[in-house]
Amino acid sequence: MNSEWLADFWRYRELLYFLAWRDVKVRYKQAALGASWAIIQPLFTMIIFTLFFGRLAGVPSDGIPYPLFSFCALVPWTYFSTTLSQAGNSLVSNAPLVTKVYFPRALLPAASVLSGLVDFLVGASFLVLMMMYYRVKPGWSLFLAPFFVAGMVLLAFSVSMFLAALNVRYRDVKYALPFIIQIWLLVTPIIYPVSFLPAKWKHFLAFNPMAGLLEGFRSSLFTTRRIDWGLVGISVVTTVVLLFIGAIYFRKTERSFADMV
Repeated sequence: MNSEWLADFWRYRELLYFLAWRDVKVRYKQAALGASWAIIQPLFTMIIFTLFFGRLAGVPSDGIPYPLFSFCALVPWTYFSTTLSQAGNSLVSNAPLVTKVYFPRALLPAASVLSGLVDFLVGASFLVLMMMYYRVKPGWSLFLAPFFVAGMVLLAFSVSMFLAALNVRYRDVKYALPFIIQIWLLVTPIIYPVSFLPAKWKHFLAFNPMAGLLEGFRSSLFTTRRIDWGLVGISVVTTVVLLFIGAIYFRKTERSFADMV
């Protein structure tokens, strides 16, 4: 990722905003419930998790009401997983643009990453209402929440670049993505807290960059939880590494997109 590439992003920023807004409009076109789907999806998932894991399985939630415990993780996770699904197919689904018009191709996965923030904000607004319902008052650590959200945005962009470029060459990625996202959900502390895992498994969890960022976001909302900066630090470093890997692979294969898409 060099300065010239970053300069292209700034030069084409208006196109980026246009593509992101187009994605938002396409997503809700002819959808009767519109942006409400950004709440419905994590809400119903939370209800299922609460019934099966919170009550039947008795999974702990570190003293936080389990519905709130799971929902505050499902909001960023829904953003992340939806972004990967859309951005991973962004180059293939925009083949006419890729083959006929010149622009930095990385704008397409970047637009999916930005457009997904609309859903995140809608889901976060309902999260605020849930915190009010459970009478949870956040502390000063709430100001750290944007830091963790920014980390998840960067992670989503990093992985999306790699998957989008890989999907141009190998269309199997389209079919593998749902499976990858499902497995990633299970190895991310959404259903369970990190404290629920045996000590030896926590070391493996650290290599999942979403784990530290999501746990940090969850902990920033509650005064009863301490942020595990060790886990967060490993997640941030891993995210930066993935960003460089994704950017290098994307740049390396970008010239062949028009011929293969």
